[in-house]
Amino acid sequence: MNKPIPLHKHGFPASRLVLGCMGLGGSWDREPYTAEHVKQAHEAVEAALSAGIHMFDHANIYTKGKAEQVFGQVLKERPDLRERIIIQSKCGIRFEEEGVPGRYDFSKEHIEASVDGILSRLGIETLDILLLHRPDPLMEPEEVAEAFQRLHEKGKVKAFGVSNMSAAQIRFLQSAIRQPLIANQLEMSLLKLDWLDAGVHLNQPQGTGVSFPEGTMEYCQMEHIQIQAWSPLARGLFTGGDLSGQPESVRATAALVSRMAEQKDVSPEAIVLAFLLRHPAGIQPVIGTVRPDRIRACGEAERVTLTREEWYTLYVASRGRNMP
Repeated sequence: MNKPIPLHKHGFPASRLVLGCMGLGGSWDREPYTAEHVKQAHEAVEAALSAGIHMFDHANIYTKGKAEQVFGQVLKERPDLRERIIIQSKCGIRFEEEGVPGRYDFSKEHIEASVDGILSRLGIETLDILLLHRPDPLMEPEEVAEAFQRLHEKGKVKAFGVSNMSAAQIRFLQSAIRQPLIANQLEMSLLKLDWLDAGVHLNQPQGTGVSFPEGTMEYCQMEHIQIQAWSPLARGLFTGGDLSGQPESVRATAALVSRMAEQKDVSPEAIVLAFLLRHPAGIQPVIGTVRPDRIRACGEAERVTLTREEWYTLYVASRGRNMP
């Protein structure tokens, strides 16, 4: 699994897997983090590094900012670490407050204030990559461009990207921004298959039920935009999760994953992630676990290269029906 990925073309020697840090820092409330939470973060980071993972994904909202705070504590206690890793964070989601509903905010004031908060919590001067978390219907590309330009000129952010956006939304935003948008983070997994079905169901009756925006995969590949997969393990459904009440296709796929893992002498997590890694887009799975044993299990994915036949066997099993 040594094939270059799009981030490499943009000067980031990123690992194929990314550790998602949403689970760090404890609960999603105002309770302060504890020494135990910092210890958990140390162990997760160490497990990631030992598994060859040196890119870490954050968001300013994760555990109300505590995920970044405990990660910042790890960096403070290990000052040699910063130069060895790539740190990515996201902004744009705002929680409900004082009678105002939860919302998305791509205003220049919010973007710049969010980055200042991210840098402060992490205890760093420069963020490697900033992603806009979810599309803001009130987005004005020129305003976003102004914020990005200031953040870049001030050395606060090296590069920019998006999350949960279609090709059309990316093109619209890119039309005003000087810096290339280098990443797009989307939900993709062996369970969440619409990123594949959107293509294979073209000109087929089944295509009417596919929600994935047409052409997004192809556009990102053509423009060297790194596609990152969030929830790539489908919340552990195929790797020992509770299958009660699940459809036959899910149960059959879980059994298939288990057999393949045994045959290849790797973890089930490795098989599920290898399904994503096999795609020519050079997908970067963002694994959400902070358990060291599961992080190491995920790291085994780079030992697996699925054949075309194995890949399609997994795809068809999870679809629960033959190819059109």
